[in-house]
This record gives sequence, structure tokens and C-alpha cells, in this order.
Amino acid sequence: MDVVTDVLQVSGVRGSLGARMEAGGHWAVGIDEPGSALHAVTAGDAWLIRDGHPPVRLAAGDVVLVASRVPHVLADSPDTRGGGCDRAATAQSQRTGEPLRVGTAPGDVRIVTIVYDCDHTVRTQLLFALPELVHVPAGSECDDTVRMLGRELSRPQIATTAVLNSLVDIMLIQLLRAWLPTRAAAHRGSWFGMLGDPVVRRALEHIHADPARDWTTGTLAAATAVSRATLSRRFPAAIGQSPGTYLTQWRMDLAAARLHATDQSVEAIAAGVGYHSVPAFSRAFTRAHGTAPGRYRAAARG
Repeated sequence: MDVVTDVLQVSGVRGSLGARMEAGGHWAVGIDEPGSALHAVTAGDAWLIRDGHPPVRLAAGDVVLVASRVPHVLADSPDTRGGGCDRAATAQSQRTGEPLRVGTAPGDVRIVTIVYDCDHTVRTQLLFALPELVHVPAGSECDDTVRMLGRELSRPQIATTAVLNSLVDIMLIQLLRAWLPTRAAAHRGSWFGMLGDPVVRRALEHIHADPARDWTTGTLAAATAVSRATLSRRFPAAIGQSPGTYLTQWRMDLAAARLHATDQSVEAIAAGVGYHSVPAFSRAFTRAHGTAPGRYRAAARG
């Protein structure tokens, strides 16, 4: 069971291509995206500047992900400051496919921005578990994707839109693959803490593979081939929740996704996430999402 893919799908993580920037000379662009902004440098060097933090130098091939609504500046030097992003010019660039050109000289720096967002009502999240800044230097798993992005954008061909849509999704996965294994210890107590504990990871795989099963800490421990005491100790130490709390949370997230995306009845969805009683499911769902399943479905569909 690929639990990372599972969480990405249920939390509705989606990416969209933002600005494709060409910059030269002295330049600076302020950015404050409503989603998480990923910047891939396809040529040249740049600096990423945030208030209260040391500036970060970005070289060709580098990829950096900045958390949602964290204002930052991309610039030619740490001392350059800029105003906000010209959203009208950015929108025009996206419509025409032409790059957004900034600076006092012809552009020798090329940066592609992708914006990722998700369903904020889902509590099992990957984007929100990441720190404010994730920097993956050139030479990582992201390299091939960065090069392909640059080629597709500079030389559009048949089905370029389809290729770009796929690369947007792949880029986030490649960034996670490159960055997470080196930071497992730093994520203890968050969802990513399972990467550093194979016992907890196996337990999560069992939950995700069969969320409707009548799991208890004892049956989950037996399936994971450890004692109940071991799982009770290691599970919250790794991800910050007990097995029972995580199971309920994941069931409610699955139920919300199915209410939104399918026409399954509430009874079928309740059974699919382990509830034999619809009233019990409705009470649990209302506690988790603040509204009854039927009302949630109506609101989610507008």
C-alpha cells in the first residue's frame, strides 16, 4: 500500500503551472501565493529572500517549495527588493505561453513556478506537514523533471499541455523523494515521522489497505508483528497520534472524499469506512467536519 499516494489523492493535492519567468540585470519579484509555491530554476542563478531568514541562493537545477501564504522575493541578489507580482502580466503570460520578462537586461535566468493547493478540510495532510521552506539542490531526483519542464515550455510540441500537467504532479513527488529521506528524524511527531519507523509505516499500510476492518491496537499490532505495547509506544512517538485516533481521522477523510466525488449513498460510505451504524457514522463525521454527511455533500458540490 502506497500511503503517500493515498494521502495525496484523498487530500486533493493539485498543482497548476504559474509564471514562467525570464529575468536579467537587476530584478526582483515579490510572491505571496494562496497555495504552496514551487520554484524550479531551469537556467542561471537567483536568490530567495524571506523576512527574518537568511537568503537562499538558487542555482540552475535547484527546486524550492515555499509554504502557502509565506511572502518571499525572488531576486538577482540578496540586497535587491521588489514589489508584488504583476498578476495581470502573469495572467497574460499564462494565456499566451510567453515568459514573464523582468529586469533591466535580457533574461539569462529562467524560473518556472508551480502552485500546489489541497482540500483544507482534510486533516491528513502532506503539504501542511512540510516546513516553511524545502530546498532541493541540483543533482537530485528532480533534475530530469526540471529539464523536461524547461524543454516543454521553451519548445512546445504536440500534447505539450498534457505533458506539462503530468510534470506538475511528478515534480512534487520527486521533491518529496529527494528531500524526505534525509529529514526523517526531524519529522517525528508529524505524519512524515512514519518514514523513520518501519513498524509504524507497516501499521499505516495496514490501515490504508483496509480502513473498514475492525482494527484495534491489538489487532493492528498483531498484523504488524509487534506487541501491543510496542505499537502503543512507537505510533504516537512517530506521528503524534494514537493508532485509534489516526484510524478515525483517516476514515473521516476518506468519507469526506467519497461524499464529494461519488454518488455512493451515506449508508455505503459508512460501511466502506468501517461503520455498521449510520447514526454512529453521522455522529463521528459531524464531530470531525462540523456538519452532517448530507449537508457536507451538498456544500461540497455547491
